[in-house]
Amino acid sequence: MVRFDELVKRARALAEPGQRRILGITGAPGAGKGTVTDALLAELGPAAVAVPMDGFHLAEAELHRLGRRDRKGAPDTFDAAGYVALLRRLRDPGEDVVYAPRFHREVEESYAGAIPIGREVPLVITEGNYLLLDGPWAGVRELLDESWFLAPDEDARLERLIARHVRYGKSPDEAREWVLRSDERNAEVVRATRERADLVIDGDPV
Repeated sequence: MVRFDELVKRARALAEPGQRRILGITGAPGAGKGTVTDALLAELGPAAVAVPMDGFHLAEAELHRLGRRDRKGAPDTFDAAGYVALLRRLRDPGEDVVYAPRFHREVEESYAGAIPIGREVPLVITEGNYLLLDGPWAGVRELLDESWFLAPDEDARLERLIARHVRYGKSPDEAREWVLRSDERNAEVVRATRERADLVIDGDPV
């Protein structure tokens, strides 16, 4: 198992002043991407900023219009092209500040312009399910300097995921049904991209 201090060392090597690097952290829903990202940010301080893929969720109204509300979180329920375009802007920072959207689970919507990324920040950490996927997502991988795939214990991942849905308003039965019906379909898609990562991290490093 890769220790957390080793991950910090790798991230620090990317966060060299005077240049912009992008680290991608991926894995199935509930794998701990946000937890690892937050822990890295605590270690790196102002040398890094997080830009989650979840900011590119389609709005609830649009998902209803498309008839895809019951599959929110599937690859086609995000603005993949918008995410790739933002990563391109971040890869070559010609602007003083680039703004990214942030997804708020408590209202199930993204707020535009919520995350400022200054030109001086050397490392952007982006995390999400579909960083190594093909199709509309294919442009993401070429913009990442390094990609990590989180592969925790599956039982622990499922229980964390169910608990997260409960925390944001679902009943335990509703949460389990959603996870087994929808999230696990997405997890199968994500698992198929594991071999494309630069580093696979088994277990929970944090």
